[in-house]
Amino acid sequence: MSSLYPLKFQTIYKDKIWGGQKIKTYLHKDFGNLPNCGETWEISGVKSDVSVVAGGPLKGERLDELLEQFKGDLVGGKVYAHFGNIFPLLVKFIDANEDLSIQVHPDDELAKKRHNSFGKTEMWYVVEADPGSTLIAGFNKEVTEQEYLDKFNSGHLADILNKEDVKSGDVFFLPAGRVHTIGKGLLIAEIQQTSDITYRIYDFDRVDDKGNKRELHVAEALAAIDYKHYPEYKTSYHPKENETVKLVSCPYFTTSLMDFTESTEKDYSSLDSFVIYVCLEGEFTINYHNDFYPVKMGDCMLLPKNIDKVSLETTSGFKMLESYIA
Repeated sequence: MSSLYPLKFQTIYKDKIWGGQKIKTYLHKDFGNLPNCGETWEISGVKSDVSVVAGGPLKGERLDELLEQFKGDLVGGKVYAHFGNIFPLLVKFIDANEDLSIQVHPDDELAKKRHNSFGKTEMWYVVEADPGSTLIAGFNKEVTEQEYLDKFNSGHLADILNKEDVKSGDVFFLPAGRVHTIGKGLLIAEIQQTSDITYRIYDFDRVDDKGNKRELHVAEALAAIDYKHYPEYKTSYHPKENETVKLVSCPYFTTSLMDFTESTEKDYSSLDSFVIYVCLEGEFTINYHNDFYPVKMGDCMLLPKNIDKVSLETTSGFKMLESYIA
């Protein structure tokens, strides 16, 4: 049986009605003959799109097969006991060449009841933003379901939605139930629960290349929406060079930002979880037992639970997200 090592997976490329070219031009990832690329799925346990190992002795193995084989050694004992052979997080890059639909995701309880699935809480890190880019997260005031429906039916839903100006480095945490959309001109790294359930509320009357509008889920969304108003929707954090800065901590994932100009050591021996690295800028090499795994902008790596200590070696510096389940 092969032993575990830092794992990189084959990128899954998705063309979308709103997708663009930044996956290729900014992240330098080749999506081949697709007309555009709206999303890349970098690490996925979603049944329709399970990730496959890209290199090393386990090349060609599916992530669910690795879970069956390595169990807690791959993801941590507590994580395996809870999720079994489904990997609990989905990691994406999203390139919005046009606004995405206004949408909402169900929580665990509703998703289990309706779809026998996990809910979808997620977070966004803005990798790159065109000047003037915006996104929507939540409401700009407390509303009732009836007020929401009245605004929706009269074509004035935008009046009650919270719009945010966005720049590179901004972070948004989106618990299940929060109405949202990614705006035109944004390239985003997304960490989310393993779920592909989206209730599309409004799609700007767009049509696909066959002239068809995409399905809306207006009635389904009503029970999923959190109608409360929150004082802050953008996550506040203070970037620090050469320190690990926590961005988001919730039951589903903890994500930190590492912005390093120098090499560093990481000790995960006290953590009962896998760790995911999402490289946003620069490059570094993971040194594990004197085996070297290069990581560059746009790469995602999965550190199995049984890897306790690594050196991250760099000459150019790097910026990355570090995620795990606490």
